[in-house]
Amino acid sequence: MKFRQPTLPIGESAGQRAKRIGLVGIDAIALLGAVWACALGPLETRGATPAAKEYEVKAAFLFKFALYVEWPPEVFPTPTAPIIIGILGDDLFGGELDRIIRGETIKNRPIAIHRSKQIDSLKHCHLLFISKSEKGRLASIFAKLAEKHCLTVGETDRFAHNGGIVNFRLQGANVRFEINVEAARSSGLSISSKLLRLATIIGSERVKGGN
Repeated sequence: MKFRQPTLPIGESAGQRAKRIGLVGIDAIALLGAVWACALGPLETRGATPAAKEYEVKAAFLFKFALYVEWPPEVFPTPTAPIIIGILGDDLFGGELDRIIRGETIKNRPIAIHRSKQIDSLKHCHLLFISKSEKGRLASIFAKLAEKHCLTVGETDRFAHNGGIVNFRLQGANVRFEINVEAARSSGLSISSKLLRLATIIGSERVKGGN
């Protein structure tokens, strides 16, 4: 059976709708499908620019990525240590990501957001969103993360081909994503096949089943 990657259109208040429908304790496919359905519809403007709506969608995705990635246990000093999401470079999310994760936990861990324009300040993050403002220094960023168990997420051309793990790309008014499974494995990360089925896989990996 072939799986076609669903797309999440840049619909109005996508991140807030994702939070309202409930993001924890639901099967991954049903969960993501529900979020997709809630965001269906043409791009509207009611006071927000298309770029702002794009980052509402990306913020919702970042939270869902964290739900379906397993980090090595040694990266957490205690059973309740937070999962840290970092934003490197220009932050175009506004307060959307903060609103989505407010009050949420993942496997009993709270979620924290750290922001910086310096990679040295974010090397401790478990998930790192690398803004397009950092496109010119990706090689040095990846080099500094080489020994880290960090899920890197980008938004620039060939990000996932050149060492990143997850990359957002726009197709018309839709936000899609691709995943480099080999890069994830090299970083000691395990990504649920339920999420991989919804991605464009970069490299030779094919997802047929599993958790």
